[in-house]
Amino acid sequence: MVGKNVLILWNERIFPKSPLQFLSPCGSSPEDCRPPKKIIGGRYILVGNPHILTLNISFSYPNMKIMNPSKKFKKQKTMSELLAIMAKLRGPSGCPWDREQTEHTLKSYLLEEAYEAIEAIEGGNPEEIKDELGDLLLQIIFISQIASEKGEFRFADVVDSLAQKLVRRHPHVFPPDGSGSEKKKKIRADNAQEVKKIWKDIKLAEGKGLPHGSLFDRLPLALPALERAERIAKRVSRMGFDWPNAQEAWEKVREEMKELEESEKRSSRVEMEEELGDLFLALMNWGRLQGISAEEAVRKANRRFIERFREVEERLLRLGQTPETSTLEEMDRLWNEAKTARRSSP
Repeated sequence: MVGKNVLILWNERIFPKSPLQFLSPCGSSPEDCRPPKKIIGGRYILVGNPHILTLNISFSYPNMKIMNPSKKFKKQKTMSELLAIMAKLRGPSGCPWDREQTEHTLKSYLLEEAYEAIEAIEGGNPEEIKDELGDLLLQIIFISQIASEKGEFRFADVVDSLAQKLVRRHPHVFPPDGSGSEKKKKIRADNAQEVKKIWKDIKLAEGKGLPHGSLFDRLPLALPALERAERIAKRVSRMGFDWPNAQEAWEKVREEMKELEESEKRSSRVEMEEELGDLFLALMNWGRLQGISAEEAVRKANRRFIERFREVEERLLRLGQTPETSTLEEMDRLWNEAKTARRSSP
């Protein structure tokens, strides 16, 4: 009965032209599921849960690794159980701190967890990535729970809205059914640029872009400054307002450096701040035309600096010193040693 219900849901609400394929027999518990002997691209694997009628559906590809359900899914919590935990934390017998939170008090945590997830991805440790993604998900279900208590929306509505948007914005993958008076034209996208054109047209149809408003509408103010600057530059570039090539952008960098030097000679703090900002924008544009993200470049530079200075701290500790008790010359020597050691390491 569970399989029948899911098949109806899949066929009628999500992908009416893509019938569900059961590759692995599932009984009343995840332990009864068996991975398929052969992976078949474009089909689906089902893993059932005996307590809540929820199925985890994942696409299967020729190079996809299948985890052994008996090892990986035996004691795992489900999404429904996670939502129940969040509801209890917010309930009368729950946690006082969790009950006090609002969507506004959680904004800083949402931003912080997003950055920590990025840092984990750059670190390349799967366990850390998994944990940080979980912390990021916590903020999403937390805010959804608060909205649900206010009668605004539920986490299920968030999922439903996202699923519909993904299908709607990928007509080259999920073609419209063409059941209306006019037969829908088949849409193709053979490369990423064609996909971006499709997205642009769809967003215009949704009223989320020109000509319904400014080019800079829906550009989040909370974005990091360099990331926001690059998005602004990309938007005006699509209108033809851009440097012809990276070389000419670099000439602008030279010009802004000269103007910053001149403002420093005049000792005008306001002018120096403006020229420094212009120099950052010029460097961002040069990097963008070279395929380099200024935001990511600075973030990685910060990471390298911290790693090197930690090595300085460790070397000082072995010498019985601290940064406070050592001289600048000593720290500079250890810094250069740490930098050389990192460059020469494989």
